[in-house]
This record gives sequence, structure tokens and C-alpha cells, in this order.
Amino acid sequence: MLFGRHIRLTPEEFGKDYKSKMPNGQLPVLEVDGKLLPESMAIFRYLGRKFGLAGKDEWEEAQIDALCDSYLDFMQEKPAFRLVATLGEAEKEALMKEKFVPATEKYFPIYKKYLAEAANGFFFKCGPTWFDFYLAEMHDSFNNYIPDFYQNHPEFKAHSEKVHSLQQLQNYLKTRPETKH
Repeated sequence: MLFGRHIRLTPEEFGKDYKSKMPNGQLPVLEVDGKLLPESMAIFRYLGRKFGLAGKDEWEEAQIDALCDSYLDFMQEKPAFRLVATLGEAEKEALMKEKFVPATEKYFPIYKKYLAEAANGFFFKCGPTWFDFYLAEMHDSFNNYIPDFYQNHPEFKAHSEKVHSLQQLQNYLKTRPETKH
């Protein structure tokens, strides 16, 4: 918890008690001083700047934004995993082969190059950024849906482990409620 309460809602609770109060009618929302900030990437960027996790200067901040925008392009090309989880095995395999694998072949070499060039376990030489937190969680989610994801992408597994080993996260990781991705 960075600013107070961290609330997790069931879909029923959200629809009944919260949806009409949200700026865009959806989650996530960050509340700061009684004001609501919607949209995941806006929240990540805001928190990154607030806690010194947005790069060491404006240029590096722009590079982080650019890599994030590239990752959002990748996300547009891959299948939605919540949809994939509802499909039968044959349909899932076909969708993965048609959409996910080509998207990973196009984008993942770019991200692996950033990891290699930073040479510190994070995506940028300045150390951990908000984008590292975002990608660690995304890749953990992929690994939940694709059992051999980390076996096929050990760089991303090492990155996720590095992010999750940060001392500043230890209390939160030990006490957060378990959520199925």
C-alpha cells in the first residue's frame, strides 16, 4: 500500500458499489488526496515519477515510455489471455500459434536486447523503473497461462525474480492477497 488502502473487488462488488463512481467506469483507479486517477499506464507513470522510478533524466523517461509503447503494441497483437483461458486445448493451441508466437518473435528480441544492454537485471541502466514492475507482473501472468513461458524465456524469469527480490517489495509480497491472474 503506497497511499493507504488497497482494495480488491469482486466483479459483483465493483458493479454494485463502485463502477458508477469511477472516472472511466472501470478499474484500476488510484486515489490520491481524494482525487481519482484512472488507467493502468497513467497510474504506473505517475507512481514512477513520484517514487523516482521513471528514469534518471527526461531522456531516459522518454526511452522508458517508448519501450512501454512498444510493449503495448505487442499486447495488441497477442491474444487476450482471459479469452484463451476459456478455449479448448485445440483452439488455444491454434490461437497461440497464429497470434502469440508471431508477436513474441517480433517483439521479444527487442526487450531481451534492452535487458542485455542494461546488464543489471533491469531494462534500463538506471536500475528498477515502473516499467520493470509492469513487465514482471505481465510475464508472471503469461507464465500462469503458458506453463513453459519462463522455460522459453529465461531472461524474463530472471528479470521477474530480480524485481520481486527488491527489499522494498518484500513486506507487500508477503502480505498481499493471492489473486489468480
